Amino acid sequence: MSARSPVGLLLVFGAASLYLYALSRNLPHASFGREALSGEVSSEPRSLTFPSDLEELRVIAGLLHSYKAQHTGYVLLLFCSAYLYKQTFAIPGSSFLNILAGALFGPWLGLALCCILTAIGATFCFLLSRVYGKQFVVRRFPERLSMLQQKVQENRNSLFFFLLFLRFFPMTPNWFLNITSPILNVPLAHFFFSIVVGLLPYNFICVQTGCILAEISTLDNLFSWSILMKLLAIALVALVPGAVIKHCSHHQMGEKVKNGDLDSSQKAR
Repeated sequence: MSARSPVGLLLVFGAASLYLYALSRNLPHASFGREALSGEVSSEPRSLTFPSDLEELRVIAGLLHSYKAQHTGYVLLLFCSAYLYKQTFAIPGSSFLNILAGALFGPWLGLALCCILTAIGATFCFLLSRVYGKQFVVRRFPERLSMLQQKVQENRNSLFFFLLFLRFFPMTPNWFLNITSPILNVPLAHFFFSIVVGLLPYNFICVQTGCILAEISTLDNLFSWSILMKLLAIALVALVPGAVIKHCSHHQMGEKVKNGDLDSSQKAR
């Protein structure tokens, strides 16, 4: 496949950015009670930005919660659009949106939204990388790509469980997996469902944090050592089915080779 011009990618990014900007700038009119506005918001705002710290997250959560009472559909559209934008273009900060989902939609709807939107947005990133990203990834990350390619080949027979392990593992850079998977010929179905299942624990922790957003004073303990160890244990469990499949496939291959040797020795006689 010939290399695609990055101009197309820039056009896609520009169009998505303009759409999200217009959506955030044209908030519908809503009547705010005095208790709905934080001390930093003196009048109805005309635009929104991505939160970068806990205080901004609280202000935005309070604002959108007030909007949600009168414009549920608009808040849902805005949240989904912002989430897909971040995932599609591998922009850091999705944990803030996961927390925001818990604050706005509650634990179960928030979790369902995060799992589905994460998988869809990552799939968009997968497709963009397949069309535009190969040369950039190969040139920018040659050693990391080579190492990951070797691991994928070693686990090709149990690829889904290997992908689950990578998603469960708390230190895995998910953005890197998203942009390299099409280059490594990872099937799209494996890619999609490994994200839905593999990021479930991470999304659950973030969404649950959002449900008590008003009570927390810092996000530093969001992933404490105890939580990280639990995620690591889940990741190790995900390796078990893959190890069993690999062992069985090696055993069957050994049996075939052994039988083949016996047949050839019998023919020689």
